[in-house]
Amino acid sequence: MPKNSKVTQREHSSEHVTESVADLLAHQEPVDYKRSVLNVTGDAWDKQKEGDEELDAENRPAWNSKLQYILAQIGYSVGLGNVWRFPYLCQKNGGGAYLVPYLVLLIIIGLPLFFLELAVGQRIRRGSIGVWNYICPRLGGIGYASCLVCFFVGLYYNVIIGWSIFYFFKSFQYPLPWSECPVVKNGSVAVVETECERSSATTYFWYREALDISNSISESGGLNWKMTLCLLVAWSLVGLAMIKGIQSSGKVMYFSSLFPYVVLVCFLVRGLLLRGAVDGIMHMFTPKLDKMLDPQVWREAATQVFFALGLGFGGVIAFSSYNKQDNNCHFDATLVSFINFFTSVLATLVVFAVLGFKANIMNEKCVVENAEKILGYLNTNVLSHDLIPPHVNFSHLTAKDYNEMYRVIMTVKEGHFKELGLDACLLEDELNKSVQGTGLAFIAFTEAMTHFPASPFWSVMFFLMLINLGLGSMIGTMSGITTPIIDTFKVRKEVFTVGCCIFAFVVGLIFVQRSGNYFVTMFDDYSATLPLTVVVILENIAVAWIYGTKKFMQELTEMLGFRPYQFYYYAWKYVSPICMAVLMTASIIQLGVSPPGYSAWIREEAAEKFLFYPTWAMAILISLIILASLPLPLVFILRQFHLVSDGSNALSVTYKKGRMMKDISNLEDNDETRFILSKVPSETPSPMPTHRSYLGPGSNSPLEMSSAPNGRYGSGYLLASTPESEL
Repeated sequence: MPKNSKVTQREHSSEHVTESVADLLAHQEPVDYKRSVLNVTGDAWDKQKEGDEELDAENRPAWNSKLQYILAQIGYSVGLGNVWRFPYLCQKNGGGAYLVPYLVLLIIIGLPLFFLELAVGQRIRRGSIGVWNYICPRLGGIGYASCLVCFFVGLYYNVIIGWSIFYFFKSFQYPLPWSECPVVKNGSVAVVETECERSSATTYFWYREALDISNSISESGGLNWKMTLCLLVAWSLVGLAMIKGIQSSGKVMYFSSLFPYVVLVCFLVRGLLLRGAVDGIMHMFTPKLDKMLDPQVWREAATQVFFALGLGFGGVIAFSSYNKQDNNCHFDATLVSFINFFTSVLATLVVFAVLGFKANIMNEKCVVENAEKILGYLNTNVLSHDLIPPHVNFSHLTAKDYNEMYRVIMTVKEGHFKELGLDACLLEDELNKSVQGTGLAFIAFTEAMTHFPASPFWSVMFFLMLINLGLGSMIGTMSGITTPIIDTFKVRKEVFTVGCCIFAFVVGLIFVQRSGNYFVTMFDDYSATLPLTVVVILENIAVAWIYGTKKFMQELTEMLGFRPYQFYYYAWKYVSPICMAVLMTASIIQLGVSPPGYSAWIREEAAEKFLFYPTWAMAILISLIILASLPLPLVFILRQFHLVSDGSNALSVTYKKGRMMKDISNLEDNDETRFILSKVPSETPSPMPTHRSYLGPGSNSPLEMSSAPNGRYGSGYLLASTPESEL
């Protein structure tokens, strides 16, 4: 030891000596007890493995810019549901009045839970499996459950992208192929296809030309080769976007996140110039205040908030794990949540402007058809000419004139009115026809676009928008699978991504058989709702009640540089868990009350018919729910009864060179005792977590301070990247 050191000087003095921790360690080489005789784990030191793990932790990918990250989160959260689910719920649940419960629940449930997922991902810098293994080992099944749900959702979600790709390529022709019913030759006579004539051109094209759908889920009918090719293209797009991780998907997000807004604005401007657009928008925003007292409205609003932000899937955590530690994730959570809300409102304006135009077209068609019936009755003396108001001109008949004539005839012919077969032709009735999902995108909207000038252009734009909305959500969903698996099991990113896409395509062939649409409905209704609700409740409990809300708030303060609002403390600890528990209970009751079934298209009747799932389909349905939820109790039992080690029998201490020096050098003399004893962990840097975290079989203790992830689950990596953290 140098002669001029403080310790040497004190040896020759008569004063009482208190050795300085900073001085002692400043002149020592960092000691790795894993390599020394103090290593009691029984594990051999693998220099190559440790070097690889340290390099992995230090070289974790990061977003190129804050804009790229925000666009990725927006692209993930803003999806097809914003375009075809939110407008339907708005129409069904009170128009403008529905916005009130939605906004309230967005603030008290959506925003706090979205902020929570962003914060834990950014703090721990791992995917969902690593995050929940670290926070609460016994609830480590949360991460695995999220991966399974992401897989189920990705299977059918990409099928919808495949449908959009099919319509996209079919849009490059004029007139659009779904604008008129096909004509078939019956001998020397040309007749309109019966199924199309009894329904409509767009409905026929969707069910027969696109899906070639069977009459029930039990009738497979074989593969639809057109949709099989489209599904292959869809998975190829996802694979190419994901193959390099965020380096490739981040660049894709610049287009896939921004392009839908360009299309929505173009559609809004074009829609507002259409005749009848104002009728649709007024219908949408006219509030039915009595609906706000209906518990069903609040349940559906909560469910929409829950899925709109992508909570529980793991995609939010995966994206935020590539952020810097000092990123303001509170700002991100608020920004993305409200952009999502305003996007839903914008999409609703577009949808109702176009549906208002379509309603006027359909209403005029109804007036013309019924006016011809009335003229026939007048010519055959079934109706008297005296019943027709003198100002009515049949060559220029307006909806107002027809309604007046209709009421007069209904009053005079009250006893025999039904026999006449006249329709009221009310615009309100057309606007009240609720359409959602595929019915909105592939039937109602496509029918409206056939009446647009330059209809192929608008059709191309619309389906390209759907492809990009779906692709943005699929990238987030796939990240919820790839990020935690790659972090945990250290598999090669490119190999795993390609293998995952190929496997998903093969399994997804079930959705492109002729009965595939019914399986899409099954997966959409039952594979995610209940398991994800349970996952988010357990996430909330793990952070707020097991890890500790106060501790979490303190660490957020250290990470963000300011203390989050006290509102989040009470939301995480009380409000959100209670609301989510109520939502889960309501969802279970809804499943019990509503018999599981689906809408089947019956070819002979050219109409939809509600059918119950057969026994084998019910078995698949129940298996989906059980399989998605199975990791939760399974991991809990394995770790509760020590069937899988949680690292409690490991003891090793590693001082990472430079890290400990940095911590010690910042201590003043009167802080050294507190550093050793860790009496005030919130005020002094701690080289070890304050709780035991799961490291996996044969792993090292969480006391090990290394830049490498400890053990199989990699839960010790944070100590290297953020030595000032207790987490």
